[in-house]
Amino acid sequence: MPSVLVIDDDPDMLKYTQVLLETEQYEVSTASTGIEALQFVRQGNRPDVVLLDVMMPGLDGLETLERLREVLPEIKVIMLSCLTDTHKVVQAMRLGALDYLAKPLDEIELAETLRRCIENGTAEEQRELVEELGGGAFFLSASQSMRSIREQIGSIAGVNVPVLILGESGTGKEVIALMIHKLSSRSHRKFLKVNCAAIPEDLLESELFGYEAGAFTGANTSKPGKFELCDHGTILLDEIGEMPTRLQAKLLQVLQEQKYFRLGSRSPVSVDVRILAATNVNVDQAIKEGKLRLDLYYRLNAFSVTLPPLRERKEEIAPLLRHHMARLAQAYKRSPQPLSERLLRACMQHSWPGNVRELHNFAKRYLVLGNEDQMIAELRANNSAADQMVLMARASGNSNDLKKMVRNIKGEAEAEAIARALEQTNWNRKAAAELLNISYKALVYKSRQYGILPPRFPAAGETGREADQTPGGRRARAASGFTS
Repeated sequence: MPSVLVIDDDPDMLKYTQVLLETEQYEVSTASTGIEALQFVRQGNRPDVVLLDVMMPGLDGLETLERLREVLPEIKVIMLSCLTDTHKVVQAMRLGALDYLAKPLDEIELAETLRRCIENGTAEEQRELVEELGGGAFFLSASQSMRSIREQIGSIAGVNVPVLILGESGTGKEVIALMIHKLSSRSHRKFLKVNCAAIPEDLLESELFGYEAGAFTGANTSKPGKFELCDHGTILLDEIGEMPTRLQAKLLQVLQEQKYFRLGSRSPVSVDVRILAATNVNVDQAIKEGKLRLDLYYRLNAFSVTLPPLRERKEEIAPLLRHHMARLAQAYKRSPQPLSERLLRACMQHSWPGNVRELHNFAKRYLVLGNEDQMIAELRANNSAADQMVLMARASGNSNDLKKMVRNIKGEAEAEAIARALEQTNWNRKAAAELLNISYKALVYKSRQYGILPPRFPAAGETGREADQTPGGRRARAASGFTS
C-alpha cells in the first residue's frame, strides 16, 4: 500500500485530505508543522509521496521542502497552494518539488497526480532531465532518442568541425546548436544565429561577410560581417537550405580556407569560426533540385544530428508542459495551471505539427485563458483538421494539391488564431501579438492579409446586429469562426 505524508497547518484540510486518501487505499500520516514532518522523516519513516502546504506559520513550505530534501534527497513532494502569486510555487519546483495542486483539492486530480508521481522517477532523476543553457533555453532528455542525441552532442562538441542539424520546424534545432557551443572550448566566446530564410539575398551577403565603404550606394562606412563578429566563437546558419546558391559557394570558401572577402574589398579576412548549420528541408530533394550544393552539404555533414518530431517522442510531452508552465507562470506572474490526466491524454493524442514551439504556445495560452475544456477542444479540433487534410491528400494523390491544401489550412488556422487572440485582448494588438508569440509588425501585416478588422461599434440608433453586417464586422466574425 503506497504511503503519503500530508503536511498542513489547517486541521480541517488535514482531516479532509486524510479521508480522501484512505478511501483511495493509501497509508496516510499527517503533520501540522514543518518541524513535526522533519521529526517524522528523521525517525526513519520513508513516505512514497509528501503533500506539502506552501503557506504555514513558522517553518513554511519552501523551508520544509529544503530540509526534507537534505534528509531524503530522493523524496517526492507535491506542493499544495491556494495562492494567486506563483512565485513560491515556481520556487518550490526549482527546489525539487515534482508537481503542485491548487486548493481546494479536486479528488480526481489528486488521485491522478499521486499516481503519476509514484510511477515516475525521483525528484533528483527528474531534475537531471533538464539542462539549463541560459537565456531561457533548456535541453530536456526524457526519451531514449533525446538521451542518444545528448550523448552524440557530448561526443562532437569538443571536436572543432561543422555540424549539420536536421529536423522539422520547431523541434529545437537552435537549442542543439547552443548546447554544442556551451559544451565546446568556445563556450566563453560569442554564439550568433543567422536565419538565412528571413534575410533577402543582397542583405544576407553583407550581413555575413560585411562590406567596405563605397561598396554600394549608402555604404558610407565599412562594416564587419557576422563571421568577423563571431571570430573564435560559433555561428549557427539556420535554414541553410534557403541560402542562395551563389552565397553557398562563398560559404564553402570560408569552410575550406577560413578566409573570405568583404563586399568591395580586395584583401581577404581570416577568421576562426565554428559553423553549425540547420535546416528543415528534405536534403536529398534540395540537392536534386539544385537548391543545396552537394559539395557544401558534404562539407557541412562531417557530423549530423537529426531531431525527431515531438509526435515520435511523446514521453516528453508531459515534462515539457510542466517545465514550460512553471517558467511561463513566473514570467507572467500567474499561478501555474494544473495539468490534469484528462488534459495530458488530449495532449498525447495530438500530433503537434508545430512540435515543441507549438507546445510552448499551447502552455502559454492555457496559462492566460485558464480554461481546460477550451484547450482540450482546440486540440481535438486541430486533430480533426489534420485528419481531414490527410484523407483529402490520399484521395487526390497529387503533391501539388497537397501543398495547396496545406497552405490553405495553415492560412485558415492562422487567421482564426489571430482573430481569437484579438478578441480575447479586446483588440489590443500589442497584447495579442504577445499572446501569439509573434512580433507586433507581423500581427498587423497578417491582420491586413486576412482582412481581420475590429467590429464597428454601433452608432446611435443602430443595433449590434446591424454593426456586424458592416464589412469590418463581417470579416472579423468570419475570420474568428463566428457566424450569425
